[in-house]
Amino acid sequence: MAVSDFWNGRRVLVTGHTGFKGAWLCLWLEKLGAKVSAIALPAEGSPALYDLLAPWDGQAHYHGDVCAARPLADLVAKARPQVVFHLAAQALVRQSYAAPEDTFATNVMGTANLLAAVRDTQGVEAVVVVTTDKVYANDGEGTPFAEDDRLGGKDPYSASKACAELVAASFRESFFKASGPALATARAGNVVGGGDWAAHRLVPDFVRALQAGEPIRLRYPSSVRPWQHVLEPLSGYLALAQVLVERPRDAPPAVNFGPYPESFATVAQVADALGAAFGRPLPWTRDGATHPPEADALRLHSDLAARTLGWQPLLSMQDTLTWTAEWYRAQTEGADMRAFCLAQIARYEDLRP
Repeated sequence: MAVSDFWNGRRVLVTGHTGFKGAWLCLWLEKLGAKVSAIALPAEGSPALYDLLAPWDGQAHYHGDVCAARPLADLVAKARPQVVFHLAAQALVRQSYAAPEDTFATNVMGTANLLAAVRDTQGVEAVVVVTTDKVYANDGEGTPFAEDDRLGGKDPYSASKACAELVAASFRESFFKASGPALATARAGNVVGGGDWAAHRLVPDFVRALQAGEPIRLRYPSSVRPWQHVLEPLSGYLALAQVLVERPRDAPPAVNFGPYPESFATVAQVADALGAAFGRPLPWTRDGATHPPEADALRLHSDLAARTLGWQPLLSMQDTLTWTAEWYRAQTEGADMRAFCLAQIARYEDLRP
């Protein structure tokens, strides 16, 4: 069955739709014909991708906090979803150091609240809980992580997402195994693309430095990460959900979505490549301030996604950064960014067999 046929008319709930990945996902699901409901806190900052992609005609969007169990349960029941994508999270490592209690509350109890609400809702067929590539116990050696490697996390963000993995596994084994929905977790690499304005992320920091005419300050220029365009993991989430519905016995309980090894690159290399993609090389300097520690290297194996879902990355590092630069250039020039994002999604769909 074609992906578009599968999603056409299907009731889908997305948490975290006002965030970077959530807004892109809701737009893609709309394009595929899904009946989308969504729950999140209001979008932060201006501009916000969620606002640029409006109007959201035909979608039912609600303001809600996953930490508020009873109101969340009421909204899930109202949506009556067949498929749930849980993206709502406190997603920044540095913010987790500043507010660890809030990070654990949102990422751990928020996940538990969402799954409890799903448990009480009839008709849910599949749940994809989005975590992160940072859920693994990282010794800094740079060996690519596979799904059966040990979970861990030294910083509050990474630890909270590892805990969310355990919450998801507990609900699957305790409540969903016999008669509930199929459930899996998705672990993606460092995601970039148009519409991200979060603080302390490389691409938004680069764009802000470019606009200010200042060198970009890199905290850890030699750190290696698995960089990928936002549409890559989102296509994986869609494929995973479809397999959970159609072939639940074949679906992995957890799956990595990362780029090809040549897209594992240092922060400095990506900063230099961004300058080339924007056509405006921007010098970088090392930020000499004291910063919370981060892993020196992080790489992922995505072989399981290829074997079980037929998924593989499609965009090279150059493609990823070119598409990203094109997005910010179009937004600066006043383009219709809803139409632009739909065009990038269609362009990406044309690449996939």
